[in-house]
Amino acid sequence: MSAIEILKQFNSCYVKIQAIAQDEIWLLLIADKKIGPEAATHLGDVLHYLGEAMGCVEPLIDPD
Repeated sequence: MSAIEILKQFNSCYVKIQAIAQDEIWLLLIADKKIGPEAATHLGDVLHYLGEAMGCVEPLIDPD
């Protein structure tokens, strides 16, 4: 798998997880305490780490 393919996969995952984090039903489940606040924290952590991974791969594609 090339660096650009890896970055595209990370980006695809990031977009999908971000959609979950912003979804009204997800937010309502947290508000109704049907999902613990730690779940929201973990989801935020996943987005953060995916973003960090993307940042590490990007220089391999476009070093400028």
